[in-house]
Amino acid sequence: MENMNWLALVAAAFSALVTGFLWYNPKTFGTVWMKESGMTEEKAKNMNPAKTYGLAVIFAFMAAVFLLGEVMIGGANGEIHGAEPFLTFKHGALHGAMVALFIVLPVFATNALFEQKSFKYVAINVGYWVVTFAVMGGIVNAWV
Repeated sequence: MENMNWLALVAAAFSALVTGFLWYNPKTFGTVWMKESGMTEEKAKNMNPAKTYGLAVIFAFMAAVFLLGEVMIGGANGEIHGAEPFLTFKHGALHGAMVALFIVLPVFATNALFEQKSFKYVAINVGYWVVTFAVMGGIVNAWV
């Protein structure tokens, strides 16, 4: 654990908030997401920002720690991922996107099926996590 770049993990965690601000903005997917999720302006105003954003950063930090392990372990033909030439933003972004596609998508889509949510709802939310995990994976991998 002493070799972890804690600043990279914190930056990756906060990048989730930045990505969310851009992704769920009314000028991008925010308006459609509100409709598809059943969120209203009134309900949004009742949110406790300290609790919501504080826990969001903690959960994103947990994801960043997981992604760090994901991008540093493994490799084809005996090559170790935690070494050159794998220490790039692009390589970390690939692993982050794969985690989102192969873990987040099935979990989120299964819940959405039982909640009877629309394809748009799933696509918007999973799309956010693909982009977010790609950015987070890129940060933790390139900023070792």
